[in-house]
Amino acid sequence: MRILLIALVPALLVAASEPRTVLLWPNGAPGAVGDQAADKPTLTIYLPDKAKAAGSGVIICPGGGYSVLAMDHEGFQVADWYNRRGMAAFILKYRLGPRYHHPAMLNDAQRAIRWVRAHAAELGISADRIGIMGFSAGGHLASSAGTHFDEGEPSAADPVNRAGSRPDFLVLCYPVISFTTPYTHKGSMRHLLGEHPDPKLVEFLSSEKQVTNRTPPTFLFHTDSDTGVPAENSVLFYLALRAHKVPAELHIYEQGPHGVGLAPGNPILGTWPARLEDWLKIRHILPRDGAFGLR
Repeated sequence: MRILLIALVPALLVAASEPRTVLLWPNGAPGAVGDQAADKPTLTIYLPDKAKAAGSGVIICPGGGYSVLAMDHEGFQVADWYNRRGMAAFILKYRLGPRYHHPAMLNDAQRAIRWVRAHAAELGISADRIGIMGFSAGGHLASSAGTHFDEGEPSAADPVNRAGSRPDFLVLCYPVISFTTPYTHKGSMRHLLGEHPDPKLVEFLSSEKQVTNRTPPTFLFHTDSDTGVPAENSVLFYLALRAHKVPAELHIYEQGPHGVGLAPGNPILGTWPARLEDWLKIRHILPRDGAFGLR
């Protein structure tokens, strides 16, 4: 599969078999420390067959402890899963530690949401049906985007910056959430915040402490036997959502290791994407029946 790197997209409605990669900041990302690929956050665009398009989209944040990106089983495979169900998918290549620390990663995620929203009409999706999904540390980034957002700058010279950064829904898969409890994934925290972070920043980026009634509806998936990122991370976020009356759905499977992606080889664990598909239909992000018009 050929991927084209371009700064601008004059014709975004391309075939689903032709993904395109765009620079989030064609003139350089804020805070960039160099001019290498690691300094240039991108979005890779996967559009569904036009005849099956559901008019919704999701930004995908692969995991990797904020030090690498699991682009295959938490990126490309997931984008294909969404495309086959009529959703547009956008894989985010965000900046990583130790080369970068906060706020670079959150800036990248917020910019990705703005970029998709600013180009929604060209992409064939609704500007109010754009979500963000993350796995592991990517789940932390997605939850951060869902708890730290703004409405955009209407007078900004850059049209992308005029768009708001609030996602319309969250999908969090075995996510890193808390940095203030015994369930913290210390590697993710270190790569994101450095060796000796300010305690106020640690709390600011503990997502369960930042939930409000404006946090988007959320789907969470975890396993009870995950020793890398304990399921308490998802539970804490879910309880915070409930406390603020935010619609949420949580699935914790008894067995399964950390980092399973879609778990295609496991007949039991591999059922979790079907639960996600059901939830997307409940939220009217996917059609509720076989027709491609929303009810």
